[in-house]
Amino acid sequence: MPQIIVTAEDAGDLTEGTVMLRERINASDFESDRFAANLVERLGWAVTDAAELERSDRAWESDPQDQSGRGLATPDLVEA
Repeated sequence: MPQIIVTAEDAGDLTEGTVMLRERINASDFESDRFAANLVERLGWAVTDAAELERSDRAWESDPQDQSGRGLATPDLVEA
């Protein structure tokens, strides 16, 4: 079954990353405008979360002594 996967790449490892969204879909799912709109919304959240995680990873790597607690909480996996 086809699936959509959004990951945040770990700065040191480009082969694996943190999965932000993994969703199995069928072509028939797109017959519903509501499904399509909700999918785009979930993709937007996942891409935003991945970008923030990558940004926070880079910031931590540039200054690992900064323990200010400004990191992100681990987001929940979203599945349909």
